[in-house]
Amino acid sequence: MSDVAAIKQFVKKYQDLKTEIAKIIVGQDDVVNQILISIFSGGHSLLIGVPGLAKTLMVNTIAQALGLDFKRIQFTPDLMPSDILGSEILDENRHFHFVKGPIFSNIILADEINRTPPKTQAALLEAMQERAVTVAGHHYELSLPYFVLATQNPIEQEGTYPLPEAQLDRFMFAVNLDYPSFEEEVQVVKSTTTDDKQKVNALFTADDIIEFQHLIRRIPVADNVIEYAVSMVGKTRPNSQSASDLVKNYLDWGAGPRASQNLILAAKTHAAIHGKFSPDIEDVQAVASSILRHRIIKNYKAEAEGITDDQIIRSLF
Repeated sequence: MSDVAAIKQFVKKYQDLKTEIAKIIVGQDDVVNQILISIFSGGHSLLIGVPGLAKTLMVNTIAQALGLDFKRIQFTPDLMPSDILGSEILDENRHFHFVKGPIFSNIILADEINRTPPKTQAALLEAMQERAVTVAGHHYELSLPYFVLATQNPIEQEGTYPLPEAQLDRFMFAVNLDYPSFEEEVQVVKSTTTDDKQKVNALFTADDIIEFQHLIRRIPVADNVIEYAVSMVGKTRPNSQSASDLVKNYLDWGAGPRASQNLILAAKTHAAIHGKFSPDIEDVQAVASSILRHRIIKNYKAEAEGITDDQIIRSLF
């Protein structure tokens, strides 16, 4: 099949996937789109939202519709790296035997990742970047596709361990989850307070997803679009000549080269789901906020004056 025909097939399957997810998840269209763009781009997402906004249900539903294994890990202050990765145990024949932890799954929901100490947070790093883990000197490959969705509660900061910038940079997207509208909330209450249960059908296989991930990477990108993405990331760096006064006044630190790579990958996927055979500048702008918001570090002046990440990012357009 040619890549043009494959993209047309991808558009159709993507629409069917959205319809399937909508059986369970009411509204949150942007959030679902961003999670799916992240999956088909081969990246991970950080979901930021208050409790009760169906984050776990959303990830579980997406995993079912994609035909993937799903595991949820509740991060707590006493969680150890071995609780995530697995550990070696001595069997009855006095041989060491590795018991796999919950990280050996296609989709991992790392619930409230900022509730666990840095040692345990770091256990996710190798898995996220290398798609492999090392336990007791042995190297174990994870099954592909592999996708980590971590959640954070933005309002409770007591007893939390904020993710360091180097670890935040591993996430392709930081997605803000907002309250539903009045109509959406009415629909949620109607659909969740009865005995009726909707069944989600698996529309993809793991091999389908890997194939579409390769298809996304083969999509050509014009030089001017790549230069636009790199230039936008460069403008977030306060010591850069192209930085605006807003960036110089309100940012301590800007985004690194991984942001430029992710902008182009996500723009390719954004173009593909809209039936385009190559991304343009509008596709880069559509994904920019979610890719840059966790990679820029505001200073105290920005916090004091209530300047938001999204205001600064929009000024780069």
